[in-house]
Amino acid sequence: MLDIAEELDRWVEQGRDFAVATVVAVGGSAPRQPGAALAVDSEGTAIGSVSGGCVEGAVYELCRQALEDGEPVLERFGYSDDDAFAVGLTCGGVIDILVTPVRASDEALREVIGSALAAAARGTAAALARIVAGPAELMGRALLVRPDGSYEGGFGAHPELDRTVAAEAAAHLDAGRTATLEIGEQGSRCGAPLTLLIESSVPPPRMIVFGAIDFASALVRMGRFLGYRVTVCDARPVFATAARFPDADEIVVEWPHKYLARTEVDGRTVLCVLTHDAKFDVPLLQLALRLPVAYIGAMGSRRTHLARNERLRDVGVGELELSRLRSPIGLDLGARTPEEVAVSIASEIVAARRGGSGVSLTGAHTPIHHEAGATARIGSVA
Repeated sequence: MLDIAEELDRWVEQGRDFAVATVVAVGGSAPRQPGAALAVDSEGTAIGSVSGGCVEGAVYELCRQALEDGEPVLERFGYSDDDAFAVGLTCGGVIDILVTPVRASDEALREVIGSALAAAARGTAAALARIVAGPAELMGRALLVRPDGSYEGGFGAHPELDRTVAAEAAAHLDAGRTATLEIGEQGSRCGAPLTLLIESSVPPPRMIVFGAIDFASALVRMGRFLGYRVTVCDARPVFATAARFPDADEIVVEWPHKYLARTEVDGRTVLCVLTHDAKFDVPLLQLALRLPVAYIGAMGSRRTHLARNERLRDVGVGELELSRLRSPIGLDLGARTPEEVAVSIASEIVAARRGGSGVSLTGAHTPIHHEAGATARIGSVA
């Protein structure tokens, strides 16, 4: 749901009633991951998507019905071999969808949902936990957790459950993870097992492009398209300008290694080194290869790559650290133009992020959609 927070936040501010359908679990070749959502307001306006088109019509009707009767519903959609034209996913996957009405008459839920949407729309970190399966009296309840550990909302007369869910949601938020969580009967404190969906909204990941060259301009546009907050860094002020990089979120004129030493990075950050100049590359990569970032790629020919690796070894970079370096940067697409090179680099970043192989899907026996991770379970009993 938080993936369409900006529009839903406006709906809340305008006082609209709406129902939101959220993907809570997937199996097989499902087109959307947990957290993807479609919302319908009382006038029939729809935004978002839960399946890329396969079951949107049926989900739309579920939302209209939920708005009318005020009850949340959990529905499973999958492919039917007996009737290929039945409502389902023709790609062969299965998705579970939670439909939650958000109406003015349910003030408590609307307030929590509204706070979560406002935080996500502002780009502020927050995690929203909702009951997917469990006792009927808990269905539709929600709890919002902030980075400092504070929370609002909850699950009625179960403060211990609130604290348990808040701790789990905080852990998901730290990892920027959206996933389903199962809590066993003992862990739930309410006498029954529960399944929750925890959605995390975190600021966009960073892409830092070092080297204000012509290839960088195309990569900046690609990075923005993929949802990154993009910084261009170069020590040469004549090249690192807003006129040359109008799509960059930030332009920094500074020696690359000095900027990297003082800026914030995390496990989602990608670093693209396009300078292919030893006086910039070596001190920059010496530092970068020791940072907990998601991706480090460096541009250059194979000869440049080999010479650069030797220089890095000379300054004490070990083989394990060197193994993290993607160089020459990008996948083998036969790219030549800056735009094609940007696609090559972006493809390698996506493959690294999602666990893809980078090979053509035609004739391959690899999954199209890689699993995001197994459902978590806590407090379960045999």
